[in-house]
Amino acid sequence: MLEAFRHFLLIADHGTFTAASRHAHLSQPALTASIRRLEDQLDVRLFDRSRLGATLTAGGRALLPHARAAVVAVDEGTAAVARLASIEGGEVRIGGGSTACTYLLPPLLSAFRRKHPKVAIYLRELPEDHAVDAFERGELDLVVASGKRGDRFRDEEVVLVAAKDVDAATLPFITFPKGSAVRAMLDQRFPRADITMELASISTVKGSVRAGLGVALISRSAVATDLALGRLVLVKHPAVPIPRPFRLLHRGLDRLSPPARALRALLLADAPGKRRPVP
Repeated sequence: MLEAFRHFLLIADHGTFTAASRHAHLSQPALTASIRRLEDQLDVRLFDRSRLGATLTAGGRALLPHARAAVVAVDEGTAAVARLASIEGGEVRIGGGSTACTYLLPPLLSAFRRKHPKVAIYLRELPEDHAVDAFERGELDLVVASGKRGDRFRDEEVVLVAAKDVDAATLPFITFPKGSAVRAMLDQRFPRADITMELASISTVKGSVRAGLGVALISRSAVATDLALGRLVLVKHPAVPIPRPFRLLHRGLDRLSPPARALRALLLADAPGKRRPVP
């Protein structure tokens, strides 16, 4: 029926069967047969024909906006699928915890956008276990998370930091809410830790530590600049540093869209064994 709708619209737009058949690269008898089949299906006459051309009947006028909308919808849907089948359109959905979304992914996503400006990038920051849950529900194409699953993305480590000129041994811990990977490490490595603050963002944790309110376990990449500028210092302790390998999760190359496959390739291009510079 869609092709018949196209023929119907051509006749309505051009005013004659002859002009419409030329535009459709069809013989006039073939075009006429297509319209007759459509009229039979709808049980209504669509055109009145005369020496002056073809004019729409009441039934034809009623059908016109709906036929046009149907053709436009199918054409737009076909174009959307075609964009997904290339990396010149579509979208890719990626998520991770605060360290990945704040420090690891942005420069790589920027490079991807420069290379593929027509691909929409959807970045979602969540506690790592929530990001993995969203991935399992099909809400994300790719997830960066610490652990053993997935492709090796980045070798990180978690360090213990404090403000300069404080007695770190006397200070409580500042940490993230349960559900974050670093909080799980703290609970495992420091089971008797005196926790006085649970803060949702890396920046607020670092700000509180810089103010001398406590010490914190945090990924080295998140404090590299602070350590280099002397705003924070490393605290020596036998429980740190803690290795934190980041992995890239996906459901298999055959289930990734072309944009998601392209982003995965970029993220993993030099990933194995790569470690953030130690200040």
